[in-house]
Amino acid sequence: MWKCVLLVFCSILILVQGQDDWLQVNITQGPVRGRKDPNGGLYVFYNIPYATAPTGRDRFKAPLPPPVWMSPLDAVNRNIRCPQPNVLEHTQEDCLVVNLFVPDTTDTNLPVLVFVHGGAFQNGHGLSDQYRELVRTNRLIAVSFNYRIGVHGFLCLGTEGAPGNAGIKDQVALLHWVNTNIAKFGGNPQDVTLAACSAGSGAVDVLTLSSATTGLFQKAILESGSSTGAVGVIIDPIQNAKNYAKVLNFDNVDDLDSLEEFYRNAPFQLLTSRVDEIVDNKDTAVRFAPCVERDIGQERVITDAPMNVIKRGNYTKVPLLYGFTNMEGAMRLPYFDDWKVQMNEKFSDFLPAELHFDNDEEKEQVAQRVKQFYFGDSDVSEDTIEQFLLYFTDVLFAYPMLKSLSARVEALGDTIYLFEYSFVDEDTPSFPHTNVRGAQHCFQSRAVRDQDLTGRTDAYRRMVQIAREYTLNFILTGSPTSTDARFPLWRPANAQRSPHMSIGPVIELKDDILGDRAALWDSIYEEHYRGPLVPDGYTGAASSIMISKIIIFMAVTVGMLNW
Repeated sequence: MWKCVLLVFCSILILVQGQDDWLQVNITQGPVRGRKDPNGGLYVFYNIPYATAPTGRDRFKAPLPPPVWMSPLDAVNRNIRCPQPNVLEHTQEDCLVVNLFVPDTTDTNLPVLVFVHGGAFQNGHGLSDQYRELVRTNRLIAVSFNYRIGVHGFLCLGTEGAPGNAGIKDQVALLHWVNTNIAKFGGNPQDVTLAACSAGSGAVDVLTLSSATTGLFQKAILESGSSTGAVGVIIDPIQNAKNYAKVLNFDNVDDLDSLEEFYRNAPFQLLTSRVDEIVDNKDTAVRFAPCVERDIGQERVITDAPMNVIKRGNYTKVPLLYGFTNMEGAMRLPYFDDWKVQMNEKFSDFLPAELHFDNDEEKEQVAQRVKQFYFGDSDVSEDTIEQFLLYFTDVLFAYPMLKSLSARVEALGDTIYLFEYSFVDEDTPSFPHTNVRGAQHCFQSRAVRDQDLTGRTDAYRRMVQIAREYTLNFILTGSPTSTDARFPLWRPANAQRSPHMSIGPVIELKDDILGDRAALWDSIYEEHYRGPLVPDGYTGAASSIMISKIIIFMAVTVGMLNW
């Protein structure tokens, strides 16, 4: 008898505990169930569809509404990835899913952090980086998601079949989904902060300037990426598409009808197979990235060059946390052995792609001026690696962000909290051939994200606490200022880019960020900056499409054989 009672009691206990391991939420599409994190403190919902990616010949168009369902969806699948190269996981065209990290609390109306992943607009996914530790404070909900990347997300031909910015339109759709559904999870749709590093930061910069996102977020954290340089926006989208098609063995690139047909019909195994050959270019440009869209009757998310939008003040002002590391250029070290020779032979090839010159002589003069500034009378060599690092720090991320900051403050008096992150742990090695150490690309963002601190020094653990406090303060209040009296009051930057918070072994408010380096680029960009080009639409005749299909079939066949 007692054994039966005990068995029933244990069964009920297991059932109750099992129910406690799940949280069911009824969203507009249907019921979803998230599971309690194994380490406690939050519930996790993986890969809920927030939109539907069009497939087949419509693959480059804006996202469609998400699916609906009647029975509870167990949001536990972690393996959905958008088409991209060099991933072990399965990839699929219909890849638009969102992940939510919800604190185990009865509190409601919580602030929401939406993280946009980076990856040069060619790689990555919504689970690349996570913020469980911030969520465990019970003070916010974190959201991450997939968006279309590479050719899939950023082919920009200015045509009906490939208007451009599919990946950004995915992000806009995600923000609408959050606005509609986040209250069901306990979040406040009127208190949303966007955060990102690298290419994700460039995307967030675009979102802050687009009329398509008005009212969908209230704060933004931009780290090591902006939309005002060639890393963040395509300078010549048609030429980029032609160049990559040639890499894939398609030659009829001057007929835009044929070019469009090639991209609309080529399998993704081919389209992602040689992406590594079009990133990390000498002129800093990313070949598939956001573009200024041609008006062909579609809803556009980028209608003009970002710098033009900023200067006109034609955007919604929100508080920004804004910064970069002191050695961003370390991401170019893998190319040093090849590039040192090329930089000595023709430095002009390494000038940023957004600069325009009337002739080659003018370009060479500017190139020599820049080379003299960074390297003096020395060659680019092992003896000048530090200068190599500083050059690429400036042209890739630091200067484009500062240029954008000044224009924003001048236009609308934007509230921008500027920082430079330079902290390195005592066990961080020096860069090759130097005794120089520095914070590399996105190190400041990594300090905030989830990570294993086993074996890390007390100094690094303290920096993680500080970085998380600054970030959490900004998410909650719109200001990163610490409540710790040991740290200075963090004031917004003015149009002269002062002050900025120097986050290193010592945390202090400083002036004159980059100094003469910023002044050099100010003078060059004032005279030579050229905004991104708008794709000019069809140049070929419709009658050529049949011939094009034959050429496409041959190109795809050859490309797949080489793949």
